[in-house]
Amino acid sequence: MFDIGDKIVYPMHGAGVIVAIEEKEILGDKKKYYVMKMPMGDMKVMVPCDNIDDIGIREVINNQEVEQVLAVLGDDKTKMPQNWNRRYRANMDKIKSGDIYEIANVVRNLMIRDKEKGLSTGERKMLNNAKQMLISEIVLAKDLDQPEVERLIDEVVK
Repeated sequence: MFDIGDKIVYPMHGAGVIVAIEEKEILGDKKKYYVMKMPMGDMKVMVPCDNIDDIGIREVINNQEVEQVLAVLGDDKTKMPQNWNRRYRANMDKIKSGDIYEIANVVRNLMIRDKEKGLSTGERKMLNNAKQMLISEIVLAKDLDQPEVERLIDEVVK
């Protein structure tokens, strides 16, 4: 169970801070929800409290883990399928996992591929989404602002 003020990650959405816990009735069913404020886009997301494990909600990474994420970003590109469809599905599975290191892996590989060959519209969108998830978590973990974190990522990826 999380409390107001906790920094959490909602897979496929990014990181945020719990600003309230509310009870809502939807279709005659009363449930408790975490109200999560996202640091980017000034968006609020409601997450059902009763299935946080199924969704993959987790705490934001710590400073040491941020350094490990930056190390992943600084590594060489890993082998990816040449087939666009297979590569897209493999990357989407990594993003859906909610694992910050897998997301960093996708960001690194797509940024390098973009420099080398360019990206399709679908992969560019995937890169932007994955990068936003990564940025939102590092913003909260390191208490930096979004442009600083974006610059940091751009500098680290070779």
